Amino acid sequence: MKKVVIYSTPTCPFCQRAKKFLKDKGIEFQDVDVSENEERIEEMIKKSGQMGVPVLDIEGEIIVGFDVERIEKILGL
Repeated sequence: MKKVVIYSTPTCPFCQRAKKFLKDKGIEFQDVDVSENEERIEEMIKKSGQMGVPVLDIEGEIIVGFDVERIEKILGL
């Protein structure tokens, strides 16, 4: 199983969709709420070059936004 980290906020609808997608596929992930954690926000921006969420980090492969095709490809689904 690949390590999956999703940077998200509680109010982001695409974050909710991405997490539901992963749960529905049985993919375990670490959910990082960047809404109140300055260090984790900086970590996300450093990895992605973006301030928007969601940002998924799948074994070092960075996906900005809820891109189902890329997520499936990287996870081998």
